[in-house]
Amino acid sequence: MKRIFLFVATNFAIMIVLGIVLSILMPMLGLDQSSYSGLLFMCAIFGMGGSFISLLMSKWIAKRSVGAHVIESPNSAEQRWLLETVRRQAQQAGIGMPEVAIYDSPEINAFATGANRNNALVAVSSGLLRNMTQDEAEAVLGHEISHVANGDMVTLTLIQGVLNTFVYFFARVVANVVNRGSNNAMVYFMTVMAFQVIFGMLASIIVMWFSRYREFRADSGGAMLAGKEKMIAALQRLQGNQMESQLDGKLTAFGINGKRAMAQLFMSHPPLAKRIAALQNA
Repeated sequence: MKRIFLFVATNFAIMIVLGIVLSILMPMLGLDQSSYSGLLFMCAIFGMGGSFISLLMSKWIAKRSVGAHVIESPNSAEQRWLLETVRRQAQQAGIGMPEVAIYDSPEINAFATGANRNNALVAVSSGLLRNMTQDEAEAVLGHEISHVANGDMVTLTLIQGVLNTFVYFFARVVANVVNRGSNNAMVYFMTVMAFQVIFGMLASIIVMWFSRYREFRADSGGAMLAGKEKMIAALQRLQGNQMESQLDGKLTAFGINGKRAMAQLFMSHPPLAKRIAALQNA
């Protein structure tokens, strides 16, 4: 869950910065805001470009945002078990061996991220290792490996890139209509930024819907890699845990446990009860 929230937040920040750059470059390149074909082309470059920059930076950002320590040479039975379990599941899923890391946090959580299926990172919290049985932890690792094998990060990037493009585009189209007849560049710029934030929030609803959908797929994948009963037990353990995810940004969406939201539309993960029921009825 952590990884998705971090991805979305980082993308949103990049989108705002690139939106400002786009607003500066458009007049410098001689592209009029009313020239919609040229505007759409520039928005596509910045929208897709920002999303892929976020994807390429995802592992680097993830490691530093949680202080993850990558296991190079295991120095305990627990670390050896962790590496061997990830290696076995990666082989079963047909992906390259991910980097495996532990980060210090009391929460029960884990996440996976990376630009492609053969260059990923799987990280688990110290709280997960302390509070879950090996069977439960194995299921969580299977869930994260399934995210990688399903190519969720790349798919999310493509969706986010397309949405970013239209956020940039429609923010400027609407601002152009609202400020028609006005030559105040600062008012126009502030209007663009305001609509960019509004449309960006609406776009995040679509991103969160996809995030919730792919959680069910990852749970199913975890059940295949570790066993259905182990996956259900892991989710039930999370259900009994009252601590909210401490992951930030995109990472939230790619963790096993997510943040609570005021509205279900903005939740990166489905309610745990629904996830457990989906596995029980599978």
